Amino acid sequence: MGITLHLLLHSDRDPIPDVPAIYFVMPTEENTDRICQDLRNQLYESYYLNFISAISRSKLEDIASAALAANAVNQVTKVFDQYLNFITLEDDMVILCNQNKEHISYHAINKPDIMDTDMEAIMDTIVDSLFCFFVTLGAVPIIRCPRGNAAEMVAVKLDKKLRENLRDARNSLFTGDTMGTGQFSFQRPLFVLADRNLDLATPLHHTWTYQALIHDVLDFHLNRVSVEESQGSEASPAGARPKKKNKKSYDLTGADKFWQKHKGSPFPEVAEAVQEELDTYRAQEDEVKRLKSIMGLEGEDDGAIKVLRKNEKRLIDLHTNVATAVLDHIKSRKLDVYFEYEEKLMSKSTLDKSLLDIISDPDAGTAEDKMRLFLIYYITSQQPPSEADLEQYKKALVDAGCDLSSLNYIKQWKAFTKMAATPANYGSSGVKPMGLFSRVMNTGSQFVMEGVKNLVLKQHETDDYRYFDPKMLRGKYQNLVDYTKARQGKRVLYGCSELFNAAQFMKQLSQLGQK
Repeated sequence: MGITLHLLLHSDRDPIPDVPAIYFVMPTEENTDRICQDLRNQLYESYYLNFISAISRSKLEDIASAALAANAVNQVTKVFDQYLNFITLEDDMVILCNQNKEHISYHAINKPDIMDTDMEAIMDTIVDSLFCFFVTLGAVPIIRCPRGNAAEMVAVKLDKKLRENLRDARNSLFTGDTMGTGQFSFQRPLFVLADRNLDLATPLHHTWTYQALIHDVLDFHLNRVSVEESQGSEASPAGARPKKKNKKSYDLTGADKFWQKHKGSPFPEVAEAVQEELDTYRAQEDEVKRLKSIMGLEGEDDGAIKVLRKNEKRLIDLHTNVATAVLDHIKSRKLDVYFEYEEKLMSKSTLDKSLLDIISDPDAGTAEDKMRLFLIYYITSQQPPSEADLEQYKKALVDAGCDLSSLNYIKQWKAFTKMAATPANYGSSGVKPMGLFSRVMNTGSQFVMEGVKNLVLKQHETDDYRYFDPKMLRGKYQNLVDYTKARQGKRVLYGCSELFNAAQFMKQLSQLGQK
C-alpha cells in the first residue's frame, strides 16, 4: 500500500492535504469524534475508514454529518467494518481483548455487587469479539455450553447475533451460509464455551513446559518476553553497588523454529536442546573455517553466509538468555518442588512431605507460591480440612507473608458451587516425581524427562450442556452428533476472554475476597 507514516489517532497531527489517510480504529465515541474533527480541519486529501468492529448507525451518521458540514463528503472514499476485534497469538490461539481487558476480567464478571446492566455490557463485549472471530473464520459454529453460568449467557447472545445476520441474505457476512443453505453441512466448527469457574486450579498450577514457565515467571505479553540482564559477567566487588540490570525484550514468533519446536516441551528438554544447538553451531563454524583454510579462501567475501550464521547465533543467544532467566527462578523459588507436589495432589498420590512443611519452609518459594499451592490443595480436596487444620494452615500462611483474601473467595466459591461434594476430576501428568529435576538443577542441560503433559480438566459428556445451531430451526441434531463421532483428525483452536498468569489471577481472587 506504500504507507510511509504511522501516527496515533489522538496525537497532534499537522495537515498533509495531498495524501490519502487510512484509519484503523475501534468505533468508540472518542475515536469517531476525532475523525469528525479531522474532517473539519481538512487534514488529508481522502479518508479510508477501517473500524476494528462494526460501527453503529448513530456513530456513522455523526461522521456523515461532520463530512457534510465540512464539505468533505467526496473525500470519504471508503468505510469498512473489518470485524477484527480479537488478537491471534498463535495459529490456534486467540484472545478476545487486550486494551481495557479489566472490563471483561474474571474479577469484573464475578464481583458480588455487579449490576445487571454491567453484566449485559460485559456479555455484549465478549459476544462482539466472538462474532468478529467467526466472521473472520468464515464459518457458522455449532455452540455447546454448560447451563446456569456466564457461558450460557454468552451462548444465547451469540446464537441470536448469528441468526440475525444469517436471516439477512443480502448483507450476510457468511457467504453462502444463509438459513436456507448448508444447514446440514458437516464442515463446521464446534464451539465449546466454558466458564472459568469450572476449573480454578489450572491457572494456579506450577507447570513445567517452556512457554508456560515463561508466562508464569517472566514478563511475557503478546508474544514478547522481557528479561533482566546484568551488565558484565563479573560479580560486583564486596561493598560496591550492584551492577545495573538491562531489560531486554525478545519476540517469540512463528518465524523462530526453535520456539515452534520446543515451546510445549518440558523445560529440562529445552535446556538440553539449547546446549545441543550451541554445540552444533560451534562445530559448524569450526568446520567452515577448516574448509576455507584448506581451500585458501580465508580472505574471500562471505557476507551472505555471515548474515545467516549471525541470525542463527542470535536465536541461540535469545533462548540461552530466556532459559537462563527461567532457570534462575526455578532455583531461587524451588519451583520443581511445587510442580512435583502439585502433581501428587492432582493424582491423589502418596505425599512424601506434609503441606505444612512446605508452607513453613522459608527457602521454598515466595509467599505467592505457597498460597497457590494451598489453594490447589483446597480446591482439589474431596473433603475440606477441618476448622482446626484450616486455622493451622492459615497461621503458617500468614507467617510466610501470604495474603489470605484469595482463600476467602475460594471458600465462598467452593461452598456456592458445592465443589466439596462433587470435586472436579483432576488427573496427573504421568510424571515420576522422584529425582525428576536433580540433574537439570545441577547441570542446566543433559536431561531427559518423558510424559509431561499440560494439566487439563477432564470433563465427560453431559446432558447439562446446551446446544445452539444458528443455522437450524431448533430441530434434532443426532445425525450431526453421530457423524462427527466418526470423524478423526479434528483441529482444535483455543481462545479465552483474558489470558492471565497465576500472579494476575491471584490478584483478581484477592480483590474478590476483600469484598
